[in-house]
This record gives sequence, C-alpha cells and structure tokens, in this order.
Amino acid sequence: MQFDHLNRREVITLISGAAVAWPLPARAQEIERVRRIGIIFPAVADDPVFQAWLGAFLQALALLGWTIGRNVRIDTRWATANPAEIRQGTSELLAFAPDVIVAYGSSTVGPLLQATRTIPIVFPVVGDPVAAGFIDSLARPGGNATGFMTTEYSMAGKLLELLKQVAPRVTRLAVLRNSATPTGPAQFGIIQAMAPSLRVEVSPINVRDAAEIEQGINAFARSSNDGLIVTAGGPAARHRDLIVARAARHNLPAVYFERSFVDVGGLVSYGADYLDQFRRTAGYVDRILKGEKPADLPVQAPTKYELVINLKTAKALGIILPPSLLARADEVIE
Repeated sequence: MQFDHLNRREVITLISGAAVAWPLPARAQEIERVRRIGIIFPAVADDPVFQAWLGAFLQALALLGWTIGRNVRIDTRWATANPAEIRQGTSELLAFAPDVIVAYGSSTVGPLLQATRTIPIVFPVVGDPVAAGFIDSLARPGGNATGFMTTEYSMAGKLLELLKQVAPRVTRLAVLRNSATPTGPAQFGIIQAMAPSLRVEVSPINVRDAAEIEQGINAFARSSNDGLIVTAGGPAARHRDLIVARAARHNLPAVYFERSFVDVGGLVSYGADYLDQFRRTAGYVDRILKGEKPADLPVQAPTKYELVINLKTAKALGIILPPSLLARADEVIE
C-alpha cells in the first residue's frame, strides 16, 4: 500500500480503521491480563516427590491454556515442615495478592486460612477438610478453600486386609498414626475394630517427630510375627525415609498409604494417586481464574487409587507374594 499520496489525517483514519478490523482474539491476546498463582509446599525444593507432583500440576495447567510468562505467573514457596517457615512463606505469598493459592496438606492450609478469608485456596491433598474445620461441607465448602481430600476412612481397613494378604503370619501390628489431627485416631480406630476378626493385636505409634517414630518402632519390633501399617498424614510423609529404613532394619512387612514409600524401598502401598490429584487441582485453579468461587466447587474424593509393590523388598523379607496380588498391582518395582 502506498501512503505518499495521502495527507496526514487520511493516514491516521486508515490506521484507526485497521485497528478496529483486527481479529478479536489477536486483540484480546495483546491485552490479556497476567494472572498470579501462589504455591506453598511443606517440603524442601529438591524433594523429588514434590517436584513430580508440581510437574503434573504445571503440565495440566498448560493443557488448559495457561502459559508462564504470557498469561500466568507462578510464585512458589518451599516452606519445609517448620511451622515458622510455613508462616513466613504464607506471608510472602499473600503480599503478592495472588489470584489463587495452591497449598499442600493441613500444615499449610491451616495457616493460610488464618491469614486470609478472601484469596481462593485449592488443596491437592488434605485428609479430612471438614474435620479440620477448613470447609463447611464437601458439597458446599462455603468459604475461600476447596480441593481434593485423600482420606476415605474405609481405606484403613483395606490396608490391614492387604497386610494379611502379603504376610499371613502377622499377629502383632504397629499402626503409625498422626494423633494431632482427627484423621489419625479415626484410621487407627477402624484398624483396631477389624483386627480381632483377622486375629491381629494392634498397637498405635504416634508420628510427631523422628525420635518418637524411631523409639516406637524399636520398642515394638521383637518377633517374626510383627507387621507395620503407616496411615495417611503429613508427619509420616515427612519421615518417609526413616520409617522405611526402620521397617527394613527390623524385617517388618509394612503397608503404606502412598506410593512414594515404595519408591524408596517400602514393601507395598495402596492409596490415592497423588499425581492425579495434582492434575485435577489444575482444573479447579483454571475454573477459579475464570471466575468461579471456591465456595461453590465441591471438595472431591479420590477417583484413582494405585497398588504398588516392591518385589526386591519382598525378596529381602523372604515374602512370596500371591500371584493374584501381583496381577492386581498397578506397578511392580523389580
């Protein structure tokens, strides 16, 4: 197009008209607002398990059209399990005024809800958010938090049944539980109620800190008929390596609530697929960024469970696993 024969007013008119004629999506892209997502984890930055979960979340978010640097910015705080660091990470994230915060577990959701009742919070993993007081009900959370729960209490009974399948000789059982939250005693209660029918004597071990775990397992383990169940909870997850090492040291057949224990040498796990929960979390974050309210998004139970078996650990314990169990497994680690 030649402009040399047009006067200045005609050029301005022509350019203005061209602006009006731009395709609407292109113009929207030019002015698209960058949204801000905060993430807080009670872990160190190089924790491979949390890195995998974060990767699943970011991948799912990208598939929903969110691109870092174009239409979304993500601020992550690796707060470790220290309450003071969690509070500091919470304050730092809130100072950014994010559009939504992703928070893992009760140890981060609790402090966030104390600090804000307006910024939306989505949790990929919380045991029982109603019992913890985070929401009004599963169907209608009612406040600024929603997400995905992990503790279906009947699962505790399935862990006991699984242990008896794996190691029928077990007659004495230690149950690691988090006594500081409602989910710990509740899971223990279900195992305790089922134990007589399976001819098992049950003892609880609290998991407040490493010393308590180590002393509890050392004091319990004394015969070849002993076994271990690790129920869902943050302290157990934080002390994953210690628990697996103690079980190996005392030759305890052990069943865990989550697969990362088996990845580091535990015998068997059965529980919610946390990678799946993080992918689903991206869907809730997307809906909130598009205008929906956490109060209206129901808290969802797990839809995907996984059975993972470590065959190497079974051989070290002298356990021959039933072929039917191996056939059911989602993954067998050789």
